[in-house]
Amino acid sequence: MLDLRRLRLLREVEARNTLSAAAEALGYTTSAVSQQLSVLEREAGTALLERVGRNVRLTDAGRVLVRHAQTLLDAAEAAEAEVAEVAAGQVAEVVKVASFQSAFLRIVAPAVRDLATSHPHVRVEASEQEVEQAVPGLRLQHLDVVVGDEYDDQPRPVHGDLARTDLVRERVRLVMPADHPLARRRKVPLTKLAGQSWAACQPGTGHREMQVRICRQLGGFEPDLRHASDDFLILIELVRTTGACALLPDLVLGYAPSDWTPGVVVRDLVEGSIGRTVFMLARTARTPAVAVVTDALRRSAAGA
Repeated sequence: MLDLRRLRLLREVEARNTLSAAAEALGYTTSAVSQQLSVLEREAGTALLERVGRNVRLTDAGRVLVRHAQTLLDAAEAAEAEVAEVAAGQVAEVVKVASFQSAFLRIVAPAVRDLATSHPHVRVEASEQEVEQAVPGLRLQHLDVVVGDEYDDQPRPVHGDLARTDLVRERVRLVMPADHPLARRRKVPLTKLAGQSWAACQPGTGHREMQVRICRQLGGFEPDLRHASDDFLILIELVRTTGACALLPDLVLGYAPSDWTPGVVVRDLVEGSIGRTVFMLARTARTPAVAVVTDALRRSAAGA
């Protein structure tokens, strides 16, 4: 009989390519992971891993086992949730949600508030994470729901084991200091901002990639990305205090405190519009409690 805990270890190693990365993700030591996988190989009666330099990869038998492990682990998760529901007489489960900042403020937090009244037995644990970091955790069952974003012409990867629901469609606008020479215009030509300093999210994020791409494609210049933060409210403050510019979505701008507006203006670009879609991801095999949370997130997004 194969042990589900060891199957989870094998799946983590397959996703992360090294024993140490899998151990860190699960809070184990590398030696403990190695020992447990050796036991799993004895149970399976064949080698499941092979070394490739400093990394490891699954053998053909290991890949077959991981494929079945996903089905078994999904079934075990659903069984645990159903037992908890029967025992409590209602939906009762911990649901872990991750979201990027602006959606956290405008969509996730209001949904958690409403669920505390409508479904008090559902414990929602929410954390701020960029979608690039959150999706692997969702696929490996460390998270249950991820709220992410996708800019036009920058499609996110599609995963067959995840179901996507689009929540909000919004525009991206230019945010600039109110005393900028171009601030009086209703629409600003991006080509006139080639010498401007810019504020964007950290390297490796969709927002930073979007800002670089738009400056290149529509403005014809390489942006001087002088300031970086994954906190959109910090980006707005950087615009107000340092004279930088930024490209920010409506969801962010709608949350900006009103006392910042005297120092900041929001403008469209002469060269055209930029769009962003906020979406929700969950595993295709979802529990009743996860369905309750995703329904609440949809309702919250409709009112954002």
